[in-house]
Amino acid sequence: MSRTIMAVDDSPSMRMLLRAALSDLGYQVVEAEDGIHALEKLQVAAPDLLITDINMPRMDGFGLIAEVRSQGLRGLPILVLTTESSDEKKQRARDAGATGWIVKPFHPDKLAAAIRRVLH
Repeated sequence: MSRTIMAVDDSPSMRMLLRAALSDLGYQVVEAEDGIHALEKLQVAAPDLLITDINMPRMDGFGLIAEVRSQGLRGLPILVLTTESSDEKKQRARDAGATGWIVKPFHPDKLAAAIRRVLH
């Protein structure tokens, strides 16, 4: 049974890159364009992993992570995929409930390793 990953990013090209990389790794991919869209999709989809950007319209990655955690989805691993790399932002993401951090542009091997780490 293949696992499902939700990719949340407001950039269509980044979602396309993620879909290609994740599909190549054998995962099913559900896409959302921002935090609000992701929360709507989470009502019907039950992904094994959530990968989210930080800077998005309507609801950013921090808001999405906090909302997912407040809905009781504590066991859902969340990887942050962003151009941001400051320790302060990483700490804020961890405090909100993020599991890990990947910096854009991502390398498919690094992405695969990060996913394996959180999905064991």
